[in-house]
Amino acid sequence: MLNSSLGPVPLQAYLVLASLLFCIGVWGLINSRNAVRVLMSIELMLNAVNINLMAFSSFLDGELIRGQVFAVFVITVAAAEAAVGLAILLSLYRNRVTVDMESFNLLRW
Repeated sequence: MLNSSLGPVPLQAYLVLASLLFCIGVWGLINSRNAVRVLMSIELMLNAVNINLMAFSSFLDGELIRGQVFAVFVITVAAAEAAVGLAILLSLYRNRVTVDMESFNLLRW
């Protein structure tokens, strides 16, 4: 990974970026009461994992595409999770007319 004027970008820069994104996702997951924000926070955390996979793949094995394969797999799982999560959220919204996480108590006794 080369930057034209500054030379190669170090691995630590990608790791710092990924850790910041992951921490923002965890914070959004813990603090949010809105179900859409919770889904977005999970997607942000999965994207941070993808950045780590791509950075380590480029750093450790430049010719092989192991990290890229895993990243495509994570993207596929994230797309399926988003589709299922939004379908469940729409169903809950039709029944409860809210997306507030505190009001979803359907599985409680």
